[in-house]
Order: sequence, then structure tokens, then C-alpha cells
Amino acid sequence: MTVHPSLQPSIDAWTHTIEAISELVQPLAESEWNRATPCPGWSVRDVVSHVIGLECEALGDPRPIHTLPRDLRHVVDEPSRYMEVQVDVRRHHTSPEMLAELEYTVIRRQRQLRNEKRDPATLVRGPFGEQVTLELAMRLRAFDVWVHEQDLRTALGVPGNLDAPGAHIARDLLLHGLPKVVANKAGAPAHTAVVLDVHGPLEFLRTVRVDAEGRGTIDGSVSLGPAVTLAMDWETYVRLAAGRVRPHAVADRVKIDGDQELADAILREFAVTP
Repeated sequence: MTVHPSLQPSIDAWTHTIEAISELVQPLAESEWNRATPCPGWSVRDVVSHVIGLECEALGDPRPIHTLPRDLRHVVDEPSRYMEVQVDVRRHHTSPEMLAELEYTVIRRQRQLRNEKRDPATLVRGPFGEQVTLELAMRLRAFDVWVHEQDLRTALGVPGNLDAPGAHIARDLLLHGLPKVVANKAGAPAHTAVVLDVHGPLEFLRTVRVDAEGRGTIDGSVSLGPAVTLAMDWETYVRLAAGRVRPHAVADRVKIDGDQELADAILREFAVTP
């Protein structure tokens, strides 16, 4: 039995991105590992540590037993504390140590994925230790590594792969959270339609509709007379939805038509990643 067809797109996207990350960091000087990334509080080393750590957990390795320092300002809740352990435990690793562990982890993980015979509905450990299906876990890994590849590219000044296979998975997962942003967090009134118009390497148009009960849904149909239309490029959408930048910092890259107050409320709550 080969890998289940529903897992293959995520595996292919993960493979494409993890190889790109390896190529990005391979030639880095020691000082470049300390460059700040758009991911709050994390350097290049920290992002790579995070990737290594979560892939080790996907392999079934035990989590490190490690006490975090108390002065990490970006660690504000239990999810961020959970994620920080795999990062802080590697914070003083040298460039050769980081590269060696990344290479070894990727080899092990690629072997595991090549031999993956479990049903996609099998429950496995998710990114925060919760139980999720194998199919969702793989989609989340493909999403996570692609977003972090973009963090690394921004930090290192090497743009690229904005239309990679991982970008398509990221688009779908980020859009999945948009109805909650519009209907619940931003409090859009019942019978409201909000249009998102994204251009660039990935182009798409989506409409979020709020029904009479205040529930939000999303589809690709055109809405006549939406309350708000938000137009932006794909990179800006990713940075906002992944919490890498605040709306005021990219105000010149977001075009707003319609209800300004509602648009501001949506943009304030736009980030859907933890």
C-alpha cells in the first residue's frame, strides 16, 4: 500500500518547502542565524529550531524537559509557552549544530513520509499536543513550514516561493478562519457581505456572508453591494492573516471600499494563527 492520495498534496508541499528552508540556511554565517524574523520574538535560529522541534514531535520523539526563562516577552500564554520549549532549548546551538540536526531530522521525516501507510483519519498528536487526524496534521505541517519559510526569506532578504505548493495550502487554511474574523471577532451585522480581493502570485476573490443568526460562511461567488471590500496583494494578506504585521504598518498596501469602521474592526482581528 502506498501513501493515501489525500495525504500526497500535503507531503509534496512539505517536501518542497523543507528543501527550500534547508537551501536557505545552509550557507548562512553564524551571525545571520541571529537575524530577527517577522515571527514575534524569534530569530532565524529560533524559526529553524521550531521547525526541527515540531518535525521531531511528528516523528514521535519525546518533548524536551526544559524550563523557560521568565523574561521572554513574546511568551504570553500556554500555546506560546508550549511552542517556545523546542525553540529555547536550541537557542545557544551553533550553526553547525543547527544544520546537522536539521539535516538529520529531515532525513528521518522524509523516510517516515515515504513509508506512510496509516489511514488519513488516524488520530495523531497535533501541533499543541492535541489529537487531530493524520490528514489535518500533514496539512498543518505543510502550512507551518511554508509560513516559516517566508519568515526566513523576509529576514534574509531572499524573496520567493510565494506561489509554491505550500502557498496554496496556506491560502485555504487562512481563508478557513476568515468567517470567524468577520462574523464573531469583528461583529459584522447579520445579512452583511464582506469581499476579499487578493492579487499577485496567488489571485482569488472570496465573499464572507453573515446570516440572520450571525454565522459567517465563505464562498467564491461575487457579492453585489458588499458592506466592505478589502483588496490587497497575496504577500500582504499572508503577513496580516499570519499575525506577522499590524494593519497600520501595511495601510498603503490595503485598499478599503465601504464601511470604514467595519473594515478597521476586521483588520484589527485579521490574524487567524495562534
